[in-house]
Amino acid sequence: MFRSERVRNILYQALLLAGVIGLGWYLVSNTLHNLETRQIQVGFAFLSREAGFEIAEKHIAYEASDSYLRAFLVGLANTLVVAALGIFFATIIGTLIGIARLSSNWLLAKLASAYVEVMRNVPLLLQLFVWYGIFTELLPPVKESIEVGGWLFVSQRGFRFTWPAEHVGWSAAGWAFLAGIVLAWLWRGHARRTQIATGRQLPVGWPSLGLVLGLPLLAWAGFGAPTTFDVPALSGFDYQGGRVISPEFAALLLGLSTYTAAFIAEVVRAGILAVDRGQGEAAMALGLTPGQRLRLITLPQALRVIIPPMTSQYLNLAKNSSLAVAIGYPDLVAVANTTMNQTGQAIEAIAILMAVYLSISLSISLFMNWYNDRVRLVER
Repeated sequence: MFRSERVRNILYQALLLAGVIGLGWYLVSNTLHNLETRQIQVGFAFLSREAGFEIAEKHIAYEASDSYLRAFLVGLANTLVVAALGIFFATIIGTLIGIARLSSNWLLAKLASAYVEVMRNVPLLLQLFVWYGIFTELLPPVKESIEVGGWLFVSQRGFRFTWPAEHVGWSAAGWAFLAGIVLAWLWRGHARRTQIATGRQLPVGWPSLGLVLGLPLLAWAGFGAPTTFDVPALSGFDYQGGRVISPEFAALLLGLSTYTAAFIAEVVRAGILAVDRGQGEAAMALGLTPGQRLRLITLPQALRVIIPPMTSQYLNLAKNSSLAVAIGYPDLVAVANTTMNQTGQAIEAIAILMAVYLSISLSISLFMNWYNDRVRLVER
């Protein structure tokens, strides 16, 4: 029986699984024994207790009288917002820098190369300190803030700008804008499938523009067409009204975006170089412009090489957002640290952090793997 390779493989895997289970059981039982010996209470019942601390920046409603669970949700929302925006801007900046590195313009290519080398070789934490210092030290105080057009006020307290006043019409327009983006994306996919199946080209640009701009306009008009705006006004030591982008959020977003963009630029450059030169020469023979060659020929083929390493960069950005605690941005890690200091529930707080970051990373991986499967070459 043991001469069979299949039997040996099953036996080895069973032994390995038993060893892993045994090690896990030992670690868990040892931890529980030590906690019981030291009379340390464990459990997540503390999440329902009153938090008792303020959170300076929040994207969902929160008061100090809310529970620790609500505080964790606020920290999670802050982390997701900065990670999503960071991925968006890093992708745009990195793609432009990667293309610029291959430019025939000597100066542009050298500047792009210098950007990549500098950003990749300076630690992210140090870059965050630099950006935070710029926003808090070089910008003027509140009473001497820089006014831009009467709607934007820049100072050490951040970027305070005019925002539509609360009204159902503005909310409807915002949701309609998101719906327009989704519908435009669906229409683009339909047009592409139609062209592949029948050869008939459906218009994409104007219908997409109509959906993205027309739907919000119709929703805005249909729900009362509000025209009032909440304009910031100086009151005491700070501006009141409108919306504000804090120095902490701006420094974190800018640092994450520019740092990760340097790595994405190299990924994009490698993907473009991986496309056979004959593809570009054939496109030139057809009379396509450089922009058309890049958009229609090179980048679609380079995506198959770009996406797998790009996924790693997205994961790095999401995890690097935990450095926000170093510059005072109240992300999930900052909330967890405050909770641990107040409750002593260190194991539970760290477990929540591990579970959340694991979920975020797995979600990004699943989405990118799905997209990679959509753009891959289908072999016959």
